[in-house]
Amino acid sequence: MNELQKLYDRIIQRVNINLRELDFDAEPYSSGLIVPEQMSKFYAFYGITTGHPLSLRFQNSGLAGSYFLGKCQVSNSLLYKSDIRGDELKRAGDSFTFQGHKITMSKDETVDISDSALVKTLVHNYSHDPETTEVFFIRDTLAMDYANIHGAPTDGAFIGPFATVDLTTVRDCVIGTYCYIQASEISHMRIAPGTLWVHSPGNFNFYYRHDLALLRNYISVVPGDLPHGYLIDFIEEHEDAFQRLFDAVNLETMVSVPKTASLDRYAVVLPKTKIADNVLVAQRAYLSNSTLGKGANAQENCYIINSTLEGCNVTAHGAKIIEADLESGVFVGFNSFLKGKPKARIHVGKDCVVMPHTIIDSDAPLRIPEAHLVWGLIRDSDDLRENSISLEELQKQKKGFSKGRLHFEGNGKLFVLTFKIRIHHILQANGAFYDGRKYMGHAQRNQRLSLNTIQPFQFGEMEGLYPNISIEL
Repeated sequence: MNELQKLYDRIIQRVNINLRELDFDAEPYSSGLIVPEQMSKFYAFYGITTGHPLSLRFQNSGLAGSYFLGKCQVSNSLLYKSDIRGDELKRAGDSFTFQGHKITMSKDETVDISDSALVKTLVHNYSHDPETTEVFFIRDTLAMDYANIHGAPTDGAFIGPFATVDLTTVRDCVIGTYCYIQASEISHMRIAPGTLWVHSPGNFNFYYRHDLALLRNYISVVPGDLPHGYLIDFIEEHEDAFQRLFDAVNLETMVSVPKTASLDRYAVVLPKTKIADNVLVAQRAYLSNSTLGKGANAQENCYIINSTLEGCNVTAHGAKIIEADLESGVFVGFNSFLKGKPKARIHVGKDCVVMPHTIIDSDAPLRIPEAHLVWGLIRDSDDLRENSISLEELQKQKKGFSKGRLHFEGNGKLFVLTFKIRIHHILQANGAFYDGRKYMGHAQRNQRLSLNTIQPFQFGEMEGLYPNISIEL
């Protein structure tokens, strides 16, 4: 047994020790997830810009196909085609406010990954834990395909495929398949698959659970098997388009990109795609025959196909938009799946919020009125009525309501305000409002990003692991 397999076994042991109180065994889920023979076939790459600290440290780890930007360190871990995007980490001198407490950073924040296995996982944003403001840590964690760890320090966790932990400190928890959790802090919890939970203690509580019998058609995983379902099939159907990006050193841009927009070197952009000013297209995004209006963005692992985004649209990490027309200001949340058809397009009105992990899959044309919140699984107009509410009506809710599989408690006005503030922040951070002088964001700062590759050992007991490396400015 080579050193890579020994390391993987130790990681799974550490995950299981942390989850022993939940009587959860991660080992059956880990089988075949990381194939040692594959870990030596892909290089890792890191970005350099004038606006981000160059400080990368790798020790006793495998990094196959993974991407790094910003200040990161990885030890005793295996990362397979994961994205560690540290471009929003806090900097020395920045202030972080939590419940009225203002905390000033004494040093730059670092993404610190140790004793973990992350498979096709996105790590982004910064630590929102007031006790760990300068370290965004991921420890003793197994994250499966297309999970998102977004501003969520994680210590002892299993995160299922297409699951998201967002702005939440996670300790010793099992997060089921296709869950979305934003709950400040959770510990020693086992979250059932298909759960959408947004909780601000004392303010509001949004709780929805997918019908598992229906969700299994899209994504499911059972012990001893790899993830399966339509979402996996969809991604695999488009994998070949990404291969040429990693096989070639230099590529010609296939579309015209304005000077204020940013198109990542590792994004697929096929002909008949139009990109307007202030657009951000992140790595591993896939665009085909689509229009992204001014200030729109397509984040990591997004697919936008045969669709039109009018402008200032947020397509969050892992979201997929097919055969759809989105008016301005529409937010499509993490790992959502909007699947229209050529003769059954989806139309989303201005300023709508599509909640994370929403599935819209209709065989007839579907129109979502402007300024509505939608969630859950929507297959027709009846489902849409049960799984949507106007933002105006939601803001009037002072105690709570139930609608279909959704249960909402608390202050609806505060819930809407919180989302609006966050959407505005995302657009501002991505440079959507840049006017040539003010409000510069990622779309402008990432234009001069330089990408560099590093290689693993190709033979011997260390095959698939990387040499211990320190890359500093």
